[in-house]
Amino acid sequence: MLYTTNSTFPESFLWAAGTSSYQCEGAHLTNGKTLSVVEKNINNQYADPSVASGHYQLWETDVELMKDLGLKAYRFSISWPRILPNGRGAVNQEGINFYRNIIAKLKEYHIEPIVTIYHFDLPQCLQDEYGGWSSRKIIKDFEEYCQVLFDHFGNDVKYWITINEQSNMFQLPYLMEFDEQLPLEKQKFEMNHIMTVAHAKAIHRCRQTIADAKIGPALGIIPNYPASAKPEDILAAKHADDLRTYLFMDLYMKGKYKQSVWNYMVHKGVEPTIEPGDMACIKTAKPDFIGINYYQSRVVKFVPKDTAEKELKLNYDGEADETQFENIPGLYEGAANPYTNKTQWDWEIDPVGLRYLLNDIYDRYDVPVLITENGIGTMDELTEKKEILDEERIDFLRNHLIQLHLAMQDGVKVWGYVVWSFIDLLSTSSGFRKRYGLVYIDRDDTDLKTLERIKKQSYHWYQAVITSNGQSL
Repeated sequence: MLYTTNSTFPESFLWAAGTSSYQCEGAHLTNGKTLSVVEKNINNQYADPSVASGHYQLWETDVELMKDLGLKAYRFSISWPRILPNGRGAVNQEGINFYRNIIAKLKEYHIEPIVTIYHFDLPQCLQDEYGGWSSRKIIKDFEEYCQVLFDHFGNDVKYWITINEQSNMFQLPYLMEFDEQLPLEKQKFEMNHIMTVAHAKAIHRCRQTIADAKIGPALGIIPNYPASAKPEDILAAKHADDLRTYLFMDLYMKGKYKQSVWNYMVHKGVEPTIEPGDMACIKTAKPDFIGINYYQSRVVKFVPKDTAEKELKLNYDGEADETQFENIPGLYEGAANPYTNKTQWDWEIDPVGLRYLLNDIYDRYDVPVLITENGIGTMDELTEKKEILDEERIDFLRNHLIQLHLAMQDGVKVWGYVVWSFIDLLSTSSGFRKRYGLVYIDRDDTDLKTLERIKKQSYHWYQAVITSNGQSL
């Protein structure tokens, strides 16, 4: 649709920015905290997580910057092993105090806290004990961890995100650990089912504990376009959407497996084990909203059954055209889009894809949406005048916000927008070489330097957007 008049963003719209604990806090083996799986797996690949962005020590400085920016909300995650160093049982009071102080300061400045319960940081001790997400034992431990958070922070936190990017977690080797002796695809679907039950348990616990809370998941979603008008390519795009998006969305919103995906799993002998009560638990835990992490779109094409199978391999160092697209022989294979620009990490830059995706999700599920992540990783450089002129980031954010606003005019209910990220942080795939922040952190992968916080050009731009409630766009 084309619109002749511009409506404004609602006065209640939450202009926000986000981080995650393991990517920014540091202090990863101090103050009572133990190691997480993701910290172990990314350690020393680029920048180690022991300091990260220094947020644990400098959180007050960071929250002051949030106030100055004018944020209406701040999305952050709580570290499971910082709260429960043994994964369960004894609570680490230092961890509780750390997050309690942050939440109190946010509330003082009228910044709404949006708390992510799980952002990849499974306690390593639970992985060592019983295999983490491969075991149903984790459901009880995760449920008890959630209860600790709801009991300690429920009076001050209204918005909760259960699990971040369940849809992407099984594709990247440093986010999960798998048994090399077992079929990989079977493990992924088993873990996904266990994680979905845990997500549902978290929603039930939240509603039992916090009367006015809003809770939902955050999904990393990529719309899939057919590489051509060939019917085989169009069907390939549907298969990719079903396996990478609507498998998860149907479980969350309808409480059931998408039939075509279930048939695929049964045909390959990789369907998950479903125990009595699982589906009823999932079905009765419909989220209050869906969080969408949007960075790019993707093109897919049909590939024959006899094609060699390939796993996704990302571009980690910012050298163009190093990505290897994954495939499922007989169904689809990823491909480059000749009609979009790309980042230095080969990610398609597609603002229109956000509008397309939002309309598709809302048409299917009629659920309010929070944009939980949107941003671009760039190789920002500090000038001699200590400036960061990140015009590429401004263009990216502006163009996506314009399309977001058009989607809202289409009728999609979007109640907030979270820039990823507030400060530069430890990129899971590329360390500090790949920067997302509105605020520059003076360090690189090998040198901690000063950890000084420096406002980027995009910080001032976003400040004007918030002040004008989007009118400056």
